[in-house]
Amino acid sequence: PVPVHHLGLFRDPITLAPVEYYNNLPNHLVSPTQETASDLAIILDPIIATGGTCAAAIQTLIEWGAKRVIVLSVLGAAEGVKKVAEEWPEGTEIWLAGVDQELTQGGMLRPGLGDVGDRLFLTIGK
Repeated sequence: PVPVHHLGLFRDPITLAPVEYYNNLPNHLVSPTQETASDLAIILDPIIATGGTCAAAIQTLIEWGAKRVIVLSVLGAAEGVKKVAEEWPEGTEIWLAGVDQELTQGGMLRPGLGDVGDRLFLTIGK
């Protein structure tokens, strides 16, 4: 079986800094069934805007011991994707469906898709 772990981060709406809210990565793995971290970690990040949250996830996975990271995203801002690519160029692949060239002052893509968290958790207008 393939191990599945969850590393949850969100971007603070005021500071735009990444905030980790959940991490169930095994503690730098030493167990009877597995001696090292996973060779491959896959990050599912629907939108890469400033790149800070995705870069923080990559850094956490490096510290955990992942040997290779693949980032899958629907859309990214050119500036944010560049930041993510520079985090660990020799160990990270980034796959995007599309790239927007502009970020607003609030760190949102323009034209973008709207706030994915609001769409996922139905918090629009609440």
